[in-house]
Amino acid sequence: MNFRSWLLAAVACAAFALAPVCAPAQSIKIGEINSYTGPLSAFTLPYRNGWTLATEEINAAGGVLGRTLEVIARDDAGKAGDAVKFAEELVSSENVALLAGTFLSNIGLAVADIAKQRKVLFIAAEPLTDAMTWAAGNRYTFRLRPSTYMQAAMLAEEAAKLPAKRWATLAPNYEYGQSAVANFKKLLSAKRPDVEWVAEQWPALFKIDAGPTVQALARANPEAIYNVTFSGDLAKFVREGSLRGLFENRAVVSLLTGEPEYLVPLKDEAPVGWITTGYPWTGIETPEHDRFLASYRDRFGEEPRLGSIVGYNTILTVAAVVAKAGSTDTEKMVDAMKGLGVETPFGPITYRAIDHQSTMGAYVGRIAVQGGKGVMVDWRYADGADYLPSDDEVRKLRPAD
Repeated sequence: MNFRSWLLAAVACAAFALAPVCAPAQSIKIGEINSYTGPLSAFTLPYRNGWTLATEEINAAGGVLGRTLEVIARDDAGKAGDAVKFAEELVSSENVALLAGTFLSNIGLAVADIAKQRKVLFIAAEPLTDAMTWAAGNRYTFRLRPSTYMQAAMLAEEAAKLPAKRWATLAPNYEYGQSAVANFKKLLSAKRPDVEWVAEQWPALFKIDAGPTVQALARANPEAIYNVTFSGDLAKFVREGSLRGLFENRAVVSLLTGEPEYLVPLKDEAPVGWITTGYPWTGIETPEHDRFLASYRDRFGEEPRLGSIVGYNTILTVAAVVAKAGSTDTEKMVDAMKGLGVETPFGPITYRAIDHQSTMGAYVGRIAVQGGKGVMVDWRYADGADYLPSDDEVRKLRPAD
């Protein structure tokens, strides 16, 4: 700083009865934890792009409360123990204002427990387990994405319209898969008491032996299958099931399969006709999404994935809660999260006060192959607010904060 610049700074500071040299406002540090390496990177790398874009846009517009946002990211590599270690480090050594992120449900629950112990706000971006906001819910944890219950309710609504009575299920054998199957069975059975559950398959996460799994499902001779596999497990199931004719004249209802993260790698092998939740970015024509899409393409030179939206909305949530709280004080931010409204590329969402679940929805439609690529068709946006249990039901599911 030359003398003239110093003098101008000193005069400005004196006008506010401050020190002779104005220190820049400290950034608002966000401790972000996710599985950036390994089989989940197809989702988490676009997710990182999403939060990067939102952070840059907010900072370019002046930040929040006159302070820039700074994301300090850590890669848990899909290991809960590493996520816990990083959460402790971010809170203790980096002095972050809050924690955000995580993908797998078991990792999200582990970080939520740290948030509870350390009394730090945690915005769980991706983990879908219902326990996050219900059985294991706590004052300091809030969740962005629609839960397994919400998405299962969306799909059960469509499944109930099918003539199928004999159903089989396939899901990874950990909390998310177990919750997704339990919810779907409960919700579909309530709508269709005539449904019969004839088989269940529970492969270990990322370790599916697709041949025997497909054979076991075929032997049960279901009229329809509910699938909860994702990532590499999904691709193996689709390919083996197609090869063995499992999907011929048989309905499949599938959680998450319509997300570009999973359709793009399948290309023309995408399973035509499956009913699924996903993200049909090519067909969404709203001002909010158009602006996001143009900005994302311009910044990264590629098309967005659902992870991109989740990462973007995570930082929008951070900015909104700090602005509403008027502070980075944890207790003020936690109070501000209850009922917080956020404008997103999917439209406005709200974080419910009673269970800390956002009303972010999902797109529901069918899979088709167009131009050698898997796409969603005949889709609709299912508003998350329409697929949440009542306050009375939540009080039975969630411990008091």
